[in-house]
Amino acid sequence: MRSPLIRLSVLLLALLAVPVLHAQREKLPEEDLEIVQQKWPSAKKDSTGIRYIILREGTGLNPLPGETVAVLYKGSFLNGTTFDQSANPAKPFVFRVGREQVIQGWDYTLPQMKRGERRLLIVPPELAYGTRGQSGRIPRNATLVFEIELLEIKAD
Repeated sequence: MRSPLIRLSVLLLALLAVPVLHAQREKLPEEDLEIVQQKWPSAKKDSTGIRYIILREGTGLNPLPGETVAVLYKGSFLNGTTFDQSANPAKPFVFRVGREQVIQGWDYTLPQMKRGERRLLIVPPELAYGTRGQSGRIPRNATLVFEIELLEIKAD
C-alpha cells in the first residue's frame, strides 16, 4: 500500500502536468483564445497551432517551397484594426514560399493553399512576430489575423 505522502505527491504532479500539457497543445494566449472562439467558432486548427477558415476554395496545384507566389492580403489585430494590406491586384505582394521572407505562419500555410483560394488565418504570436513584435506597428506577443488570397504561382 502506498503512503499518503506518495499519493499526495502523485496527485500534485498530475495536477501540475495538466496546464503544461495544455500549453504544449495551445499556442494562443488564453485571453486571445477566448476572443478567437467567440469571433470565429468554425475556425479549424492545424498541427502548427494556426487556425483558419477557407473563405473561397481554390483550384490547381499548391505552391512548393521555393516557388514565387503573388498574394493579396489584409493583416489585422484581434480587435479588427488593420495594420497592413496589399489589396491591389495590379500590384500584389510577391515572395518565395519557405524562404523566411514572411512570417512562419505564412510559410506554413501557403503550401496548403491552391490558386484562387481565400483563407482567413489566425496566427499565434510565436509564428508571427513573437516576443519582439515589430517596432511601431505590431506589439509584442500579438496574435494576428490575415485574409490571404493566393492569386498566382509564378513560374521561375
